[in-house]
Amino acid sequence: MDLAYSPEEQAFRDEVRAFLAENLPDDMADAVKAGRDLGKETYDRWHAILNQRGWLAPNWPKEFGGCEWNAVQRHIFDEECSFAGTPRVVPFGLTMLGPVLQKFGSKQQQDRFLPRILSGEDWWCQGYSEPGAGSDLASLKTRAVRDGDHYVVNGQKTWTTLGQYANWIFCLVRTDPEVKHQEGISFLLIDMDTPGIEVRPIVLLDGTPEVNEVFFDNVRVPVGNLVGEENKGWTYAKYLLTHERTNIAQVGSSQAGLAAVKRMARAEMSGGRPLIENPHFAARLAQVEIDLMAMATTNLRIISQAAVGQAPGVEASMLKVKGTVIRQEINDLARRAAGPYALPFASEAVEGSNEPAAGAGPVSAQYFNNRKLSIFGGSNEIQRGIIAKVKLGGGK
Repeated sequence: MDLAYSPEEQAFRDEVRAFLAENLPDDMADAVKAGRDLGKETYDRWHAILNQRGWLAPNWPKEFGGCEWNAVQRHIFDEECSFAGTPRVVPFGLTMLGPVLQKFGSKQQQDRFLPRILSGEDWWCQGYSEPGAGSDLASLKTRAVRDGDHYVVNGQKTWTTLGQYANWIFCLVRTDPEVKHQEGISFLLIDMDTPGIEVRPIVLLDGTPEVNEVFFDNVRVPVGNLVGEENKGWTYAKYLLTHERTNIAQVGSSQAGLAAVKRMARAEMSGGRPLIENPHFAARLAQVEIDLMAMATTNLRIISQAAVGQAPGVEASMLKVKGTVIRQEINDLARRAAGPYALPFASEAVEGSNEPAAGAGPVSAQYFNNRKLSIFGGSNEIQRGIIAKVKLGGGK
């Protein structure tokens, strides 16, 4: 792979920078850089801005309304958005469900749901994890029983990110309890306004209800909302998870976070010497930068494979593990570089201490929130087992 950007790619970077300078609202960028809770309205505004420009779905084919960018363009766009301070594009519809529907969904499902993902009419959440079925997802117990032209769904999902905003949820449900776990799972699309659904918030350490529990009590779902074939949902789930694990790496966010750590570490401390002159801190900073550069190259290779129709395989697990370790290390370095400004949580902050002028941002809240990265999208321990089985044990 040639790691030097071509003149065309440099021109694309300039185009992205110009677009962000003109279209990213200052209040939005300030909120992102200060680490404030953004809320649905901010996510929707940025979604609409990107959709109007035609840049909302970089990974989608043009036939479905996407950009169909190559791997380098997507990498450049991610980088520039992270440094500019854009809100993240909520991934559940665009990055996770969209590719599944494009590959496995019916023509009717594609025509109905894909345009509504782009327009923002539908906000999706993910119904995978359950109590006792997180990393061991195949042991899920939420049941869907066929009753005429409907499925009747009963059970519980947990850790449902931003589920309080969603009007649709894509769910893994058990449709055949008599077979091997992986063979009795189906993939259903469920309207969150259907009677029998209850959403309960789970309040995190930073005081925000980012995740939720979702309960299903005799929820009737039309059979037409089944994606693909009954009992083949595990195949679709694995396809989706490879895209999720690639996205979890968030190379651009890590690059922006590393740049922020460097800025803080170069500021003079009370003793007169900047933290970056501390050999131990400088060595840790150099190591994470080396790791991040290597991961960026791996990320480019994996999304290049996806661009030609190859679903990421075990490499997605490798990227997920390394990406989350790097982000957590950057969070820890930021906490050390911020010094006393790292102490308050958002709900307890001294006025101004969490603002960009202080150079810190809400680093403690980010540090604790991102501890979850080791377990969501498949825990790092499970991913290491997958890597060992495929690369050392001859598995697939």
